[in-house]
Amino acid sequence: MSCDAVALAATLWLASTSAVAPAPATPQVTTPPSVASEPLFVGIVQRAAKLKADTAAFEKAPLTTDFDHMDGATTFESAITELSSMDMQGHVTLVQRGYTDDLKCILKGISQDLPVKMKALETAADPKARHTALEDMFYLLRDNVEVITAPPRPAA
Repeated sequence: MSCDAVALAATLWLASTSAVAPAPATPQVTTPPSVASEPLFVGIVQRAAKLKADTAAFEKAPLTTDFDHMDGATTFESAITELSSMDMQGHVTLVQRGYTDDLKCILKGISQDLPVKMKALETAADPKARHTALEDMFYLLRDNVEVITAPPRPAA
């Protein structure tokens, strides 16, 4: 065997036993399917949109009285409690399906935030505090609609 053949064989042998690992495969990024058309999530969107409109209506009313004494306050509070429960049910449904995107976490967070925002509204001591509490509730309800209706994105 010639020196060139030996050098070539040695090079090939060293290359095949090199400590350098092959480049890792690029992970597949999958986008979860949209849940916006499923009955539970349609119900969440519809209820949150109605409550958002109710919140805007409360905002236009005189805020000089405690929230509990405003027309429709009891119905509003019950509907917020039901929406919170529906959001948690949405979270549990997505966890059971093995979803790894942010939606399941956001729904859980909204479920936990709704009662907090409701309590802030009920305990607001003056018109300015009631305005702030209603504004916070409005934005949370808006987010509740948008997070479900937005096109799904891969997990972060």
